[in-house]
Amino acid sequence: MIGARRDGFLLAALGAWVLTPIAVLIVRAFAQSWRFPQILPDATDAWPALSAAGTGRVTSALIASLALALATGLFGTVIGFLIARSAVRVGRRFQQLTLAAAFFTVIAPPIALGVGLQVAVLGIGLGGTFTGVFLAHLVPVTGYLTLFAVGVFASFDLSLEDEARTLGASPWQVLSRIVVPLLGRRLGEGLILGGLVSWGQLAITLLVGGGVVRTLPVELLSMVQSGNDQAGAFAALMLSLPPMFAIGLLTVGARRTGASL
Repeated sequence: MIGARRDGFLLAALGAWVLTPIAVLIVRAFAQSWRFPQILPDATDAWPALSAAGTGRVTSALIASLALALATGLFGTVIGFLIARSAVRVGRRFQQLTLAAAFFTVIAPPIALGVGLQVAVLGIGLGGTFTGVFLAHLVPVTGYLTLFAVGVFASFDLSLEDEARTLGASPWQVLSRIVVPLLGRRLGEGLILGGLVSWGQLAITLLVGGGVVRTLPVELLSMVQSGNDQAGAFAALMLSLPPMFAIGLLTVGARRTGASL
């Protein structure tokens, strides 16, 4: 009984610790001002003040971030799964090299990775462009998705592909009629994962985009630095929504299929 109460208390404390910052963001986004030493904020004329503070900038940045997340998630899923499939089929040695290369893009500090990507993108004349930022985001996204896909193919029966080939199926038929249908849910998870990795990129976007490509993290940083706390809180809420939506979507999908996250 004591152990159950203690676990319940710890769970409640953890929940409060996680939800408190979100609650503060919600209050600040709808409050006209909240200055020290006020315990409670002013909550009058919140929406007019918020509109004047830069809702249009947030909307524009939100569209840019969504476009980047969708594009990098889609391309990263295709590239990551193809790399992982080849690595698993070729052999253990090549698989280890592939995992090491993918892991480096994941653990490398974003600022260090961003400097290298900046030089590369500037070299091909795409610095400060949406395409350049997309290519830069694709590097860490592909790294994450390659690691994810290697785990997926580790439990995938590759003999199904070999059997289909012996029956006369072409490589495209094997891919479109066997591999993709069997891995449909995992491909969807990869798309969401890739989109979320791109969604939160700040250092790489700033270095490669040069402040010209205004994604939501970049706009959020600009608002906070300028002291526009209300619009910054609103932008932070917008930045938090897709990850929460993705978790809910994956949870619902897992319950319907009887699988686990």
